[in-house]
Amino acid sequence: MPATSPMSPAVSPDVCAIDFGTSNSAVVVPAGTGMTLVPLEDGQSTMPTAVFYLAEGPGLQNLPRLYGRAAVASYVEGTEGRLMRSMKSALGSGLIDQPTDIGASRSVTFADVIASYLRHLRSLAQQHAGRELTRVVLGRPVYFVDGDPVRDAQAQAALEDAARSVGFQEIAFQYEPLAAAFDYEAGITEEQHVLVADIGGGTSDFSVVRVGPQRRERLERRDDVLANHGVHIAGTDFDRRVELTSILPELGYGALGPAQEGRAAREVPSGVYFDLATWHLINTVYRPQRVFELRAMKGDYADPVQHQRLMKVLNDHLGHELLGRAEAGKIAVAAGGDADIGLPLVERGLSVRLTQAQAVGALHEDIGRIVTAAIETAALAGLAPERIDALYFTGGSTGLKLLTDRLAAAFPSARAVHGERLASVATGLGLYARRRFHA
Repeated sequence: MPATSPMSPAVSPDVCAIDFGTSNSAVVVPAGTGMTLVPLEDGQSTMPTAVFYLAEGPGLQNLPRLYGRAAVASYVEGTEGRLMRSMKSALGSGLIDQPTDIGASRSVTFADVIASYLRHLRSLAQQHAGRELTRVVLGRPVYFVDGDPVRDAQAQAALEDAARSVGFQEIAFQYEPLAAAFDYEAGITEEQHVLVADIGGGTSDFSVVRVGPQRRERLERRDDVLANHGVHIAGTDFDRRVELTSILPELGYGALGPAQEGRAAREVPSGVYFDLATWHLINTVYRPQRVFELRAMKGDYADPVQHQRLMKVLNDHLGHELLGRAEAGKIAVAAGGDADIGLPLVERGLSVRLTQAQAVGALHEDIGRIVTAAIETAALAGLAPERIDALYFTGGSTGLKLLTDRLAAAFPSARAVHGERLASVATGLGLYARRRFHA
């Protein structure tokens, strides 16, 4: 975060800013004359937006729960309970006040889940700041609900109610793409059009934002968001493609069954492989009935070793580990060159090689759709690609060079700027909080 200038007003000490994200969240609090990110979990300044409600053990009536990486780890390990993710998407929908089952004959509403998570963030921020925090700036998308202003207003009101219920007394909102652009805006000397590319785990979101030194200190900036668009393709889709391309063929994906007289060999059924490559479906393949059915399919494989490897993954619950190896391979290739993906948990000495050509082939279609969405966003703002002055990259998946290079090529006049991948929005919200709640 840029240092506060000598002329900037001092920020009120009871303020924080929260990026309550779909996949990850972050918080900033005052520090000296500026704002600083709060270490939320394991010393890291971002935390998965996840709550895991335990359904076994003592005190279930008190709704014992885990947050962030601990929540995700419990789910992956198969602990009895219910993992809640992407609860931000319930805002503005009829789900917000509907009870949802969390096991052991208990239920909560999504409003309760969101409030619980915000309370946890506030508690961590107060521990770090050493004081009570009663005022907050919350990030929000340009549209919680596209094309429905009434439901969009209801979504913001529901988030405000949740924040108020956990102890915040004064609440302000700022648009997330604007917040991401504030960091870039601090260093420019003339008005520009910036395409903010926020590409995370589940979605690729684009906004055309007007920034400039004359606009910097304005508190109301809604009219500076000129267009907003996106697609539901992002990091988890990339990992899925890479796993299907490189790892799962070793377990039989795309393989043929035994040849039979008078009939061509048929491909091994692929449903289990698509489930193994989809994060939220992996645990479904461990269910006893599913394992029983897949064990009985041994005769469908021409190569019994492939079936043996598949059953090893199912019996030892290695699905999330394989997807993690695929993600690591993707990141290694993105840094340049090829990558070896070791699979000794499946079979001693087993590894696969992911080449850059394979990665490009696997991701070409998805990246193409993302680039198309970016160009469409500029068109919605009435701008040709050549009139975009800067590309501002934020979100975890913008570390993928294959993607950012394709986007840069689509906007040849734009300066490519990389913000903090997981904390740019929170950083920008902190800049706004300093202006909005000065002492």
